[in-house]
Amino acid sequence: MPLRYSWLMAVLLLSGCSGMQVVTSTPTVTPIPPTGTSTLTPSLTPTPEPSLTPTPTWVPQGPDHVQVPIFMYHHIAVSPSNSRYYVSPEKFEAQLKLLHDWEYRTITTTMLIEAITRGASLPARPIIITFDDANLDNYTNAFPIMQKYGYTGVLYVPYSYVGQPNFLSVDQIREMASAGWEVGSHSLNHLTNFLALEPAAMRREVVASRQLLEELLQLPILTFAYPFGLNSGAAVDYVHFAGYTAGMGATGYTADQGLGNLFVLQRVEIRGSEDPKTITRFLPWHGDPAFLPPDTPTATLPPTRTPIPTYTQYPTKTSPPSP
Repeated sequence: MPLRYSWLMAVLLLSGCSGMQVVTSTPTVTPIPPTGTSTLTPSLTPTPEPSLTPTPTWVPQGPDHVQVPIFMYHHIAVSPSNSRYYVSPEKFEAQLKLLHDWEYRTITTTMLIEAITRGASLPARPIIITFDDANLDNYTNAFPIMQKYGYTGVLYVPYSYVGQPNFLSVDQIREMASAGWEVGSHSLNHLTNFLALEPAAMRREVVASRQLLEELLQLPILTFAYPFGLNSGAAVDYVHFAGYTAGMGATGYTADQGLGNLFVLQRVEIRGSEDPKTITRFLPWHGDPAFLPPDTPTATLPPTRTPIPTYTQYPTKTSPPSP
């Protein structure tokens, strides 16, 4: 055996005896991506948002008869005694959300009066949201919720309440006005015996309240809300005589507004017991029911119109007393 082969054999024998193994490296294989579409982890199918039938942004209304619901609130807060005048912030926001989802848009009383008297273009589903008595929670609770939905409202302010504890201050009212809110008079003192007042006293409550509020707030005071919704021919005459452009009632249940009730506009009180579903009975237009909460009964719609007062809407000449 040649010497070089003898040497190689010796090395191999020694390697086997010492327990050493010859390691052969395995080549790295790069995986080839599959030619088909990879399967991803299944994800939940998103629930589509309910869709609304497109409506015109602006539509002509009036003159005379127009459809505009007017809501009236007092307190937006949790009631300490289960009072009907308190709507909780949670309920209030749920109601506004439904209105917004159903494409209701707030308008001013000026826009409503223009539509009634001359005819005007309004949002397809207009609404006016009012707040009586100038309660402080109108600023602390209602104001930010209204802003969230792009809504503005109307404050009806008793002159003697401004700046008192738990009522709005001048600065708060002005701030809300600068954000697009309107301010109207709710009389001087919000008296429970408003209709029983002597003529001179009633005149002060109606006429002087407008003058004093305009001086105090440096804002136009264009409309009047009767205390407790109480009105009569004499009260309506004073509202017109004072130069107000309209008056707000508190006993209406429809959205029907017109020249015949311009000084007692139909306005519905939203009480603390109402929820997003029950307020639909006051709305002339309904949207997608998918926006309604599922846990409340469906409201029954009221008659389409309530009687309009037949008493004189304008000042009449009073005959002199008989001698």
